[in-house]
Amino acid sequence: MDTMHKISSLGKTWIFDLDGTLVKHNGYKTDGKDTWLNGAKEFLLEIPETDKIVLLTSRTDNEKKLTEEFLAEHGIRYDNIIYNAPYGERILINDKKPSGLFTAIAINTDRDAFMQDVFEVSEEL
Repeated sequence: MDTMHKISSLGKTWIFDLDGTLVKHNGYKTDGKDTWLNGAKEFLLEIPETDKIVLLTSRTDNEKKLTEEFLAEHGIRYDNIIYNAPYGERILINDKKPSGLFTAIAINTDRDAFMQDVFEVSEEL
């Protein structure tokens, strides 16, 4: 079942893990190449140019060229990739605006299944 998130019309920073979240987990190792999870590439391509995209990965600097060539080949824009991230939890902490707008959303997906969550921009937030 899809979860609906109402989000503001303000600019956003999208933070994505790479393996198991956007592409098949360790596909570059087991298959010799990365493979997009269903819907992931399309979602990334629809993020407005004014938003920031940060990718996190436990891949090492040795996989940097392979990773960035794959993203470029598919026309995926990003602002930063953080390599060598630890395997454990990714913890996001942010303040909420005086208006009450919560400025952090965290979504956990099943491995190798792109999120089913839906985002709806609301002018009321």
